[in-house]
Amino acid sequence: MPFERSSGLLLHITSLPSYGGIGDLGPAAYAFADFLAAGKQRLWQVLPLSPTGYGNSPYAALSAFAGNPLLISLEKLSEWGWIAGSRIAGLPGHSGNIHFEEVDKVKTPLLEEAARNFLHHHQEPGLSKQWVRFEGYCKENATWLNDYARYSMLRRKFNGAGWNSWPREYAYRDEGALSRLEKEQGEALAIEQVIQFAFDEQWVALRQYCAERDIHFIGDVAIFVNYDSADVWTHRDIFELNEDLSPVRVSGVPPDYFSETGQRWGNPIYRWDVLESRGFDWWVDRIRRAHSLYDLIRLDHFRGFEAYWSIPAEDETAVNGEWIKAPGAALFSKLQEALGELPFIAEDLGLITDEVDAIREQFRLPGMRILQFGFSNRGAHNYLPHRYEKNSVVYTGTHDNDTTRGWWENGASEAEKAAVEAYVNTGNEGAVWPLIRAAATSVADICLFPVQDVLELGSEARMNVPSRPEDNWTWRCPEGKLMKDLAKRLATLSEVTDRERLPDSEEE
Repeated sequence: MPFERSSGLLLHITSLPSYGGIGDLGPAAYAFADFLAAGKQRLWQVLPLSPTGYGNSPYAALSAFAGNPLLISLEKLSEWGWIAGSRIAGLPGHSGNIHFEEVDKVKTPLLEEAARNFLHHHQEPGLSKQWVRFEGYCKENATWLNDYARYSMLRRKFNGAGWNSWPREYAYRDEGALSRLEKEQGEALAIEQVIQFAFDEQWVALRQYCAERDIHFIGDVAIFVNYDSADVWTHRDIFELNEDLSPVRVSGVPPDYFSETGQRWGNPIYRWDVLESRGFDWWVDRIRRAHSLYDLIRLDHFRGFEAYWSIPAEDETAVNGEWIKAPGAALFSKLQEALGELPFIAEDLGLITDEVDAIREQFRLPGMRILQFGFSNRGAHNYLPHRYEKNSVVYTGTHDNDTTRGWWENGASEAEKAAVEAYVNTGNEGAVWPLIRAAATSVADICLFPVQDVLELGSEARMNVPSRPEDNWTWRCPEGKLMKDLAKRLATLSEVTDRERLPDSEEE
């Protein structure tokens, strides 16, 4: 699906300088939307918004459908009358990186308190209209919300243990045990549902605010789901699991130049034959939910929809894996039939075969180009602007890369630096803004810049180091850095590269 010529910024919600120690959907999000509008940036890309598990990675989520409760703004809840302002006083401030355990320890009880207040006082005049919306929300999202509430409540009951280690009646979803749970823990389950409703209320409001300013969201859907998730617990029949509920095989990528043993991600493998026989119903529901949250959807690890690296679950490395074909074309055809034109961006990085390109081209999906990848040798030049197709998306770097300044100062080889100098002539300016201009002036329909790059921040602002188990996803944008002069610089670049939307009277 080709997109209008435009540009935007990549900034995950957690990286906003919000009150409370973590970015959220409160005032800082609206301030960032105003900055985007002033800079004539029409796209805001975020990482998956799902609740996170071990390691705090948004790509290892506890649910493919739910929202992350920690993204809910307590300030907004206080404005709604769900919780007194005095109860949220004294939380961590707007500055500094995220300390997830501390944030969870303080924020989660306050979210539960606010949800409980809403349950007990929803008949009051200020809350009655929200209660009507809550009842509608529960009906509309019943296919995933009820089971997520059970999963989340049980996970807390058993001190964060994975669902496969719960007592047998819960791990195997005994109907009698689940019925008793409904009767005995009704309020706890309702609180989980209310928290999800609060997330959706705040997200919808922010999305509407952005739409009024011609800003659209790019979301992110990971191809695989976490083993310890509501999805696998609820839908065991669509994953390759043994009788004891352990995975038969898991996902990853094979050995390559970067790793002699490959990468063992550990996500369970889909039973694609079962999914296809059912019309890919779970995937249709998943993408329908994603499309209700985002305007465009980046499909992570797109090549896995053509063939995926399948590893014996008992292996500690990815060495003994094998490529297994996936029914990607059949899946996308069904999604198109069920949901209409597909607003997908294909994350087609890494070893891409002709078969992968054929699926992407069949459905007219734009691929990704990363400028940092383009300067190592002639084979890397597909990532440089003179090789781009119009229907593509260019980034200076992504959440998995070092910042452009960090790469230039610490990661780029002398040969790469010489190639950059020849290509964009950095002069005394450094490499960051010359590469931003190279992306913006390219033929690619969409160009996206991490906020760290427009601020010219170094490696200290890196979001993620793949395969590093700890200390990722913690970066927050320093407060007060997104100033008017920077917005003007972005706006001028958007104007001269024809990426801003013209008034209707000026459009051809």
